[in-house]
Amino acid sequence: MPGFPTLIKPSKESTGKSAIEDVLELTHLEDINPNLFTNTRPLWHPPGARGIYGGAVIAQCLAAAQRTVLDDFIVHSMHCYFVLNGNADIPIIYHVEHVREGRSFATRTVQARQRGQPIFTTTLSFMREGSGGKKLVQHAAHMPDVPLPSDKQPGDDLIRGANSPFISQRIDILNNDSPRPYEKRTRQWIKAKGRISDEGGHQAHLSALAYMSDSYFIGTVSRVHKLWRYSAAPASSDKNKSAGGGSGKLGISPEAVRKLKDMDDATLRRMEGMDEDVIAELRSVELRDGEVVWREGQARREIGMMVSLDHTIYFHSPKDFRADEWMFTECDSPWSGDGRGLVHQRMYTKDGTLIATCVQEGLVRLKQDAPKL
Repeated sequence: MPGFPTLIKPSKESTGKSAIEDVLELTHLEDINPNLFTNTRPLWHPPGARGIYGGAVIAQCLAAAQRTVLDDFIVHSMHCYFVLNGNADIPIIYHVEHVREGRSFATRTVQARQRGQPIFTTTLSFMREGSGGKKLVQHAAHMPDVPLPSDKQPGDDLIRGANSPFISQRIDILNNDSPRPYEKRTRQWIKAKGRISDEGGHQAHLSALAYMSDSYFIGTVSRVHKLWRYSAAPASSDKNKSAGGGSGKLGISPEAVRKLKDMDDATLRRMEGMDEDVIAELRSVELRDGEVVWREGQARREIGMMVSLDHTIYFHSPKDFRADEWMFTECDSPWSGDGRGLVHQRMYTKDGTLIATCVQEGLVRLKQDAPKL
């Protein structure tokens, strides 16, 4: 039985808000329960995939929790677990539990459910603004010197689709030639499309940051190991379908491959995930009778499954950034093994203010050799 992506049919009229605000808009089901919310509009997902982009559920849980605390309480951390695959074709119900109401701190737990089953859960902590006192212990990691983002957008629509509510530009991997993957740093610029309205306040920017924090996060493991993570088959095929909590193997259609091959290397290098090894492989690909033909004898290790398991965000300066202006992110992976990988991420404003630190662990399984008959 086919589902419907929202519980209540959304208005087709333009809201006058940015694309990311539209995607993250919630409907308060207060007549049923003051702590229930649902997605107002269909959730964005990668082209051809049914699985929900993990950042969307993270961000909507944050948005729901923010609606239940006083205005002077600001989120400082959220700890999330992806429980089951999410389906972009049916609505999500968010239930907010009031765990603690303190003078300085408030705690909320939010559970996202589909068809009566939990698909995602998170615990968030809020702190009353200014409750740390006038005398403070302060320090922050410095943002590295990196090339500024280009005014020319590289064409990420080919990978993420035209309906993606944010854009990104990658930077070359630091220490990419190191034999030790944990020394490498993957880096990119990222921001929401358009301008976030004043109506959303700082809460809208926090939700947007949470949304974008999941962009190519666990994928860092595959990049520092130079694993092959693309498929010539469409992403919608069953063997390439990913879980709602992260990135599986990415399907690239023959038409997308053709357009990518027509781009110059400088443009490709700004696109998310287009590292030097991927560009080199792309240059060797052939298109025959409308099909992608990879180089014969390719012996690269290949991703078989890659999904997020948990996701943590520490918000440092909740009111000192705009999510619709360029933010710099840097990721490293201190460990991988036993089919899992761990990634750290720092997020900065364009002028170098550290605004968030994130941690994610995910399932990272290689494609195994076919059993011998």
